[in-house]
Amino acid sequence: MKKTMAISVLTVFALSIASSAFAGAVCPQPRKTASAPSNIASQDKTGSANAEKGKLIYTKKAKPMACKMCHGENGDGAGKLGKALKPAPRNFTCADTMKDVSPGQMFWIIKKGSKGTGMVAHGKTLKDNEIWDVVKYIRTTFVK
Repeated sequence: MKKTMAISVLTVFALSIASSAFAGAVCPQPRKTASAPSNIASQDKTGSANAEKGKLIYTKKAKPMACKMCHGENGDGAGKLGKALKPAPRNFTCADTMKDVSPGQMFWIIKKGSKGTGMVAHGKTLKDNEIWDVVKYIRTTFVK
């Protein structure tokens, strides 16, 4: 009896840990994020952007916190802080979600934030070219 109870408790505990570890990996992720103005949404300046600089911003430099804190080291939305957010941070590894998110839309969201989510605006702390660097890093590293 005690052994069965202990196994049951451990199973429930393990499942709760596993489900929280994959919370950010939901695919596809439904969102009602406001669309960028069409002149911004249609832009793609990743051709002249620098993915290495974008990686530095994503992993360390962005303020008030690095992107990876919410979006995760692997871009799957399972960062340390992201686990507490509702809705979960964007899972950049989800092709079904990302196929509908243009580079210009990503730029707009990073710059302006996303109302109703934990995504804060970075337009006051990052220059436009730095935001494009981050967009290029995300799109060339995580988006498949």
